[in-house]
Amino acid sequence: MPPQIAQLTLAADQFVVKRPTTLDPEGRSIIAGYHWFSDWGRDTMIALPGLTLSTGRPEIAASILRTYAQFVDQGMIPNRFPDEDQAPEYNTVDATLWYLEAIRKYFAATGDLSLVAELFPVLETIIEWHRRGTRYNIKMDPDDGLLFAGEEGVQLTWMDAKFDNWVVTPRLGKPVEINALWYNALLTLADFARVLDLEPAPYEELAAKVRIGFNRFWNEEYGYCFDVLDTLEGSNDASLRPNQIFAVSLSRSPLDGRQQRSVVDACGRHLLTAHGLRSLSPQDSVYEGHYGGDLYKRDGAYHQGTVWSWLIGPFVEAHLRVYNDPQIARTYLDPLLRHLADHGVGSISEIYDGDPPFTPRGCIAQAWSVAELLRAWQLTEAI
Repeated sequence: MPPQIAQLTLAADQFVVKRPTTLDPEGRSIIAGYHWFSDWGRDTMIALPGLTLSTGRPEIAASILRTYAQFVDQGMIPNRFPDEDQAPEYNTVDATLWYLEAIRKYFAATGDLSLVAELFPVLETIIEWHRRGTRYNIKMDPDDGLLFAGEEGVQLTWMDAKFDNWVVTPRLGKPVEINALWYNALLTLADFARVLDLEPAPYEELAAKVRIGFNRFWNEEYGYCFDVLDTLEGSNDASLRPNQIFAVSLSRSPLDGRQQRSVVDACGRHLLTAHGLRSLSPQDSVYEGHYGGDLYKRDGAYHQGTVWSWLIGPFVEAHLRVYNDPQIARTYLDPLLRHLADHGVGSISEIYDGDPPFTPRGCIAQAWSVAELLRAWQLTEAI
């Protein structure tokens, strides 16, 4: 094991914490980042595979998955557990879909059918609530099978910066990564039903409808996906953002091979930097290449060009799917491995400026940044 990977494995330990519950006093969760984040549902589920499965600790993954199952409400896991025994907050559309993806990865790594059987009833309720509608206008559109989400003044996706009443990137409508996750969630339930000797057809049929509906995301003129369909203004948002990379990196892609390669190439040309992917193309009129200043300015730049290191994981995975060249894919990880020696020494930063020299910003140690680097390294070894 290279020393940098050994250091990352050690860094992974600091994010796993106890989250005692009435059913399990030894329950676990994941701190999103240091020094100021608590355990967030979205960050936990994205980081879980890299922090636990890539480091050979599936029992911790199982504990976390069981812990969050206890808090599923109206088909959603919490976005955040506030301190001091306050009620969990459920203002997220993607955390629950990432929960299903984390369970899929857990089963793929362990073959632990007992956990799948234990959680399957919960997963069924999740799908049903999303079909008929849950909080924040999260619901399936019966016409195309796609998930719609959002209310004015609420931020529901991972691009969640908000200052007072200003939601910087509201993305109200049908976001591309949400529907890539939705498509994969339905096929995951079909797979689980099959191994449990249950009927997979309802999930497969709905997934087939979603795949057809997903064709609406393809922007032939630009050669990449719309970021959001059916926005509040009744239009489709053609901003070039990294969210579409998940339509290639997830285990089941709703895009054809030509479209997959075009998405990877577009992200590689305009979003890829030495430390991850920009959150918006520099060619966009609202691009912000520097993350700094007061809170208003920082929130305004957070998802408008700022580089996110965790996105290197899905980019590498998508690149492998399209080009099947692990040697080239691994070169995208080298600058982040060198970053272990500066800023938050021994860990990976949350974000970086979008413009050179890509100065590290935000948390000096971020769970999903460490996790996705570990996972991507393992992926480039496995091929």
